[in-house]
Amino acid sequence: MFKRSEDAVVHRFATACRAGSPGAVRSLLTREVVAVSDGGGRVGTPGRSHGPNEVARRVTELIVPGVELSVEAVNGQPGVVLRVAGRVVAVVSLRVTGAKVAAVWIVVNPDKLRHWE
Repeated sequence: MFKRSEDAVVHRFATACRAGSPGAVRSLLTREVVAVSDGGGRVGTPGRSHGPNEVARRVTELIVPGVELSVEAVNGQPGVVLRVAGRVVAVVSLRVTGAKVAAVWIVVNPDKLRHWE
């Protein structure tokens, strides 16, 4: 279903996120990486983040006590779904370039997460 190389990068990304290590996440990001969040005005999000340091910090902030991460299809591509107590709290889609993540889209808007329940 997914390209093997993209799938492997997403799994490494999920593993780094689970560890809660900004350094591990940062090592998987391109120098030009951008992250965009969608809170839909209902959940406060920082908007855009640029560069590996800022994006890695932002991504690891999603890792709260009790969060479970799984690699799942997000818009037909491998992505990461975060759940707390079985409830989806964020969906992260990634654009993979080579062996690195070049873009991160984080959806925390409850209206857009409903269909994941």
